[in-house]
Amino acid sequence: MKPFKSTLLFVTLCFPCFQIALATGEGDWFSGRWSIQPVPVQTRWAAEVSPDNVLPEYPRPQMVRSQWQNLNGLWEYAITRWDDAMPLKFDGEILVPFPVESALSGVQRALLPTQRLWYKRSIKKPDTRGGKRILLHFGAVDWRAAVFLNGKLLGRHMGGYQHFSFDITASLQEGDNELVVSVLDPSNLGPNPCGKQTLRPRKILYTAVSGIWQTVWMETVPPSYITDLYMTPDIDANCLNLRVNTSDTAGSVIEAIAYAGTQAVAHTSGPAGRMLDIGVPFARLWSPADPFLYYLKIRLRRHGQVVDSVTSYFGMRKIAVQKDSSGMPRLFLNNKYTFQLGVLDQGYWPEGLYTAPTDSALAFDIRMMKDMGFNTIRKHVKLEPDRWYYHADRLGMLVWQDMVPCADEDFYSTSQFEQENNENLYQLHNFPSIVMWVLFNEGWGKYDQKRLTEWMKQADPSRITNGHSGENLDVYSDTPVRDRWISSDVADVHYYPGPSIAPALPGKARILGEWGGVRVITPGHQWAPKTGWGYVEVSAAKFAEKYRYMMGRLKLYEKQGLSAAIYTQPYDVESEENGFMTYDRKVVKIGVDEIRKVNTW
Repeated sequence: MKPFKSTLLFVTLCFPCFQIALATGEGDWFSGRWSIQPVPVQTRWAAEVSPDNVLPEYPRPQMVRSQWQNLNGLWEYAITRWDDAMPLKFDGEILVPFPVESALSGVQRALLPTQRLWYKRSIKKPDTRGGKRILLHFGAVDWRAAVFLNGKLLGRHMGGYQHFSFDITASLQEGDNELVVSVLDPSNLGPNPCGKQTLRPRKILYTAVSGIWQTVWMETVPPSYITDLYMTPDIDANCLNLRVNTSDTAGSVIEAIAYAGTQAVAHTSGPAGRMLDIGVPFARLWSPADPFLYYLKIRLRRHGQVVDSVTSYFGMRKIAVQKDSSGMPRLFLNNKYTFQLGVLDQGYWPEGLYTAPTDSALAFDIRMMKDMGFNTIRKHVKLEPDRWYYHADRLGMLVWQDMVPCADEDFYSTSQFEQENNENLYQLHNFPSIVMWVLFNEGWGKYDQKRLTEWMKQADPSRITNGHSGENLDVYSDTPVRDRWISSDVADVHYYPGPSIAPALPGKARILGEWGGVRVITPGHQWAPKTGWGYVEVSAAKFAEKYRYMMGRLKLYEKQGLSAAIYTQPYDVESEENGFMTYDRKVVKIGVDEIRKVNTW
């Protein structure tokens, strides 16, 4: 899906009216307490959200501790000019972690590139006796954040999708502490990777999001503690490669025990910060058909004493391009050819935009696609909170993870793009559901593709690298196709409505990275009825017939060598009405059982 070219004209024309509003107070509709703002459609989970019930689940399921405090809920907020100091008076309250543009934030205001968003709240000092440390964690803040505690700058972070943390122990005082976050976000008019966000939503581009959009939380840790894990399964060697990093490696010893259910099946020990092997003989392999997860308990010992422990999990699985019995390169899961039938998931919600209203909602989309007979989701130009990938792991859904492009090539920052990609690969490495990295999409911001594809393959050889997912070009033209997928593990084309098949290239699996896009108008469940669209349109009565016909053709291409296909899309998104479900997830346009029957080979 190609984005429209961004332009500075829009911002130039709009700045005066926004500056007047800031100066006069016009547009400030805060009336005291939080309430969800009106939206054209709304999911059933939005009604479950309140200031006292905001994504309360532990946000990091692959490294769990018991002592933590959720900081989601009502914060104060203000929007000022970008170069203003912290305001003396704030505009009202915002429900964190919903983006300021969203209905669930209670604010629903656009943040322009010439403006700064401020957050403020009070936090109590946790118990720090015995040398305990207090860590402040942010799931994600879009885009450039500065964090202050009691007037002292803790640090800054750039990147709209990556976790970041600060040790705030030394800055805490007894009693109340003032926590302030300021945010700059140029959305689609800056050097920042932002995916499909735009200040002027239309077609395949959606409402921009700014500020805090994932859980904020505090965690109490001992003086020496486990900082992160790095896990890679190796089913051919019957082991899990594990590295446990700690705040202080000197004299630190790691003990790790793997469990199948409640039964201990393997263990290892060794120095912190070193790669360790946990032997997993006769491993039960993870797959969509059997998403079995091993439980992992990790202890940190210093001078013979256990000083910290965390729990985690892992899945034993392998993804590779291998030849089938006829010699064609295919996608193999656990050394068996597995056709990857998936959907293109944008990760948007009508009332929360980038942020799902509840954890149940986050899991719902994955479960629905599984029930429909899909085994793959391509997460499109967006990263999700850790809990989304956890649900994919436990439910058994293969994931293709896109990197996030910058929207405006005039301001494209290659160094920022590469830095964020590096963080993305590390942040998501441990989730067994992720089987493919997608570097570029349809040429958006493409550069140095050979170098970056090879870097990605070297950074994570345990997964498939898709250097370029389709350009919507005529794949049989005179243009040398080898240049489009140079160094990539796959040849990936897009074709709407399709289906189609990529050309055969030595050693590359042939995949259809996007296809489908069938619009079915569903009155009463549309975001923008006057501007709704799809690549092709059919009536509700004809949708099932159309889908059966398209899938019949897809199965013929599979026999010719196609290894995977990603249908656009699981649900409508704003004016893009080509989902199996409506944007509010209330109407399924083809019966689930019927879709599953068509999707079964």
